[in-house]
Amino acid sequence: MSLSELGAAVRWLREHTEPAGAGLPAGVRGTGRRVRGLRREELAELAGVSADYIRRLEQGRRHPSAGVVSAIARAVRAGRADYERLCALAGYAAVDGQVPREAGAASLRLLERFAGTPAFLTDAAWNVIAVNGAWRALGGGTPAGTARDWNVAWRTFCDAREEIGRSEEHQAGFRAALAARLRDTHLRYPADASLAGLVDELRSASRRFDTLWRTPETVSAYENRAVFRHPDGGGIALDGALLEVPGDGLMAVVLTAAPGSADAARLGEVVRASGGPAVVKVGQAGPG
Repeated sequence: MSLSELGAAVRWLREHTEPAGAGLPAGVRGTGRRVRGLRREELAELAGVSADYIRRLEQGRRHPSAGVVSAIARAVRAGRADYERLCALAGYAAVDGQVPREAGAASLRLLERFAGTPAFLTDAAWNVIAVNGAWRALGGGTPAGTARDWNVAWRTFCDAREEIGRSEEHQAGFRAALAARLRDTHLRYPADASLAGLVDELRSASRRFDTLWRTPETVSAYENRAVFRHPDGGGIALDGALLEVPGDGLMAVVLTAAPGSADAARLGEVVRASGGPAVVKVGQAGPG
């Protein structure tokens, strides 16, 4: 790995990227522009870092993360060869550009183990892959017949379900966590067309999402509380936790009630009264 070579490569790409080609408005160029390609400030804004970071990187004084390398490559609309070269100079392997979307046998067995606990699997773009019987018993994730039915981010920002309620504080935290995770996924998989399409649709349809996308909040952990309104009446307050499933590149969302609480008793009643298979694979196109 050579940081000086990496810096030179970033500078070359910046200087050979036309602002219009990077998606900047035509008026940004201006008649008094004296630099070739993008300014450091422009690349920094597009990549989500500071102008000083870009300056130090080009001087060979910063070692970027894999996510920053992907962000810079995407900002300058780098081709596959240039992207792979940046990754190699930074000491990373280039990702293949596609979000893993298949659940292996071990991942599905994980859902089975949570027999009395609502849980579901999603890919890194928040597309739900599979749900367990306890989740289905809650009745909060029934598809509504839209193209994004099984995407958690879409259902949260654009098509919220009345059966699932959160306090204002918990809703804000949940949205921030969804947007932060999705932004990180977008950096890791810059060539995934379906992911890019999802992000574009979310930014167009939801002002809240667009704001979080442009000015992301720091999210240290995924923890959230929601009240599920069961069709039989009454609400069940559950705490959500996120588990990584590294083998398949998936995430498992697990919902639990406080031990010994009325919510735990009510959840047990609802799950015991339900029937059907332990695990159900669902369409890619989530519960929120």
